[in-house]
Amino acid sequence: MRNLANTCAAAITLVLWSAPASAAPEEIQVYMDEMGKPGEVGLDVHNNYVVSGAIPLDYPDQRQSLHQYRVTPEFSLGLTDHFELGAYLPLVAIDHREKFTVDGVKLRLKYIGSKRDARWFWGANFEIGRVAHALDQNPYNAEFKLIGGTHAGRWTLAANANADFKISGPARSPAALEIATKASYAITPTFSLGLENYNGVGEFQRLGKFGSSDQSTYLAADIRVAKWDLNLGVGRGYGANTDFWTVKAIVGVPLQ
Repeated sequence: MRNLANTCAAAITLVLWSAPASAAPEEIQVYMDEMGKPGEVGLDVHNNYVVSGAIPLDYPDQRQSLHQYRVTPEFSLGLTDHFELGAYLPLVAIDHREKFTVDGVKLRLKYIGSKRDARWFWGANFEIGRVAHALDQNPYNAEFKLIGGTHAGRWTLAANANADFKISGPARSPAALEIATKASYAITPTFSLGLENYNGVGEFQRLGKFGSSDQSTYLAADIRVAKWDLNLGVGRGYGANTDFWTVKAIVGVPLQ
């Protein structure tokens, strides 16, 4: 009971620390210790739709995210027991006028240093990509992500520290930090329910500017159906986030 109480307290603390991320990106996900085996090919299809929100634009020709549906296939290949290569091919969107666009591609390299099925896990992920002008004035951007967490009985707790920065482009875009967290509880072996939080902390030169950064909280369910993995969620935007309500679905497609 003492261990359970400590675990519950840790989960509550984690959620409160990060609760209340930018306009819906191609993936809304907290990275954990999922890792394909060497030679294994995987496919996750990321989907999200902005149900309600404001329509401010930061620059001419920027596409509004309100009533935009984004779908992105993410292919992965296990390289070793600790490294996995991934590719988002391509980034696709259907806007409020039902116009179909291809918005770019991204590559990632994920490292998980802990052993498979370990209680505590840790790692990192590096991602670089090119996106369309309608999404960002700077075409080439990157992200470095630190990954950590624990599986404690029915609880899973995870946290990511995401450093986003531009590689090239005309617009000023200082490196910024986001903290993403997840606390979920396994109700059954195939169904978990929890909270995911995506919290902009601000530019590295001015950390702590929560009110002027994008914040969002999602109620999310993780479901296993046969060999299919589903992550379904509905989220509310806060702070500077103009996407008020967003629904998301990540579909893990069994290829092998």
